[in-house]
Amino acid sequence: QVQLVESGGGLVQPGGSLRLSCAASGFTLDYYAMGWFRQAPGKEREGVSCISSNHGVTYYADSVKGRFAISRDNAKNTVYLQMNSLKPEDTAVYYCAAAPSDFAASTLSPYEYEYWGQGTQVTVSS
Repeated sequence: QVQLVESGGGLVQPGGSLRLSCAASGFTLDYYAMGWFRQAPGKEREGVSCISSNHGVTYYADSVKGRFAISRDNAKNTVYLQMNSLKPEDTAVYYCAAAPSDFAASTLSPYEYEYWGQGTQVTVSS
């Protein structure tokens, strides 16, 4: 049974940091590109970042470049999203997802991703 489980969300003040984790089970993470998406109330789901399966090539949405960092530990079947300098507009439910194609994953289109987690809430507020 394929599962992606996110953790690490919470309430943080503007300028603060959070580290999200995504634990995968039921499939081998090595063969999948992994992405992070977010969805705020009333908005469409948007791609935040992704990392390729083999060489760890990373992509970021312009809105998070320089503030967020994605990484993966295939031995632990886990993907991370380090979020720094958080802003109120980063508030959303954050999802991790797995895509079988590195090229497709780099588009950060949710339609290219096969497996999804249930999401973790991130709230940035003073």
